[in-house]
Amino acid sequence: MRLAQTDIDHATALAHALADAAGAAIRPYFRAEHGLETKGDASPVTLADRAAEAAMRQLIERRFPTDAIIGEEYGTKPGTSGRAWVLDPIDGTRAFIAGRPIFGTLIALVVEGWPVLGVIDQPILKERWLGVVGQPTLMNGAPARTRLIKSLDEALLATTSPALFDDGQLHAFEHLDAAVRSTVLGGDCYNYACLASGHLDIVVEAGLKLHDFAALVPVVEGAGGRMCDWVGDPLTADSAGDVIAAGEPARIDDIVEALACHGH
Repeated sequence: MRLAQTDIDHATALAHALADAAGAAIRPYFRAEHGLETKGDASPVTLADRAAEAAMRQLIERRFPTDAIIGEEYGTKPGTSGRAWVLDPIDGTRAFIAGRPIFGTLIALVVEGWPVLGVIDQPILKERWLGVVGQPTLMNGAPARTRLIKSLDEALLATTSPALFDDGQLHAFEHLDAAVRSTVLGGDCYNYACLASGHLDIVVEAGLKLHDFAALVPVVEGAGGRMCDWVGDPLTADSAGDVIAAGEPARIDDIVEALACHGH
């Protein structure tokens, strides 16, 4: 899981180049004709998703040809280096097609199953969060810090949509919802960026895929927060995708306990 500083520097430079390339591919389609289609799993996809991922894959193959690539739109390209770039060109496609600039491009570097670098890039607002293991998270080059809270009743909670939970998960989420100060809906990856910058306190979601959460972990944790699954275990490439992000790590046990009260 450890990377030499030169490897981190090269990976960070590539991550910025990938975000730039994805943004350049996405912007012409925003609030314009975007060629919406529905994939086999009923999720939406646009020309922007595909163009952005294709642009990123091309750069990775040129710069690090032995690294694996795991992308939402074009699947997995095996590698031999023990490193994988995990890409979600537009996390929040529904927000994108609705003309709402709260989607993001997610870029992660995963080494031996552990996320070590993550980027959340909002190409319309031109906001970029970069998280690297062992370094403070940066938002447009300035340090981002989570907000500290003493109890759940001070917390602002977010999730993309309660419709994405199964019945047991929804029951558990409603118990947590009742324990916090306030809850906001919508937001996808942008919620985790807002949490890293101290505007939200907790994000809880279920059923995420690796490309949905790998980039979030270094961003949240480098800003002073913590991410884990619903039982408190760290997130890796093998995690099921039921995730908690907390701006104040001391509240993780409270969140896990609230979610466990009704089983899931």
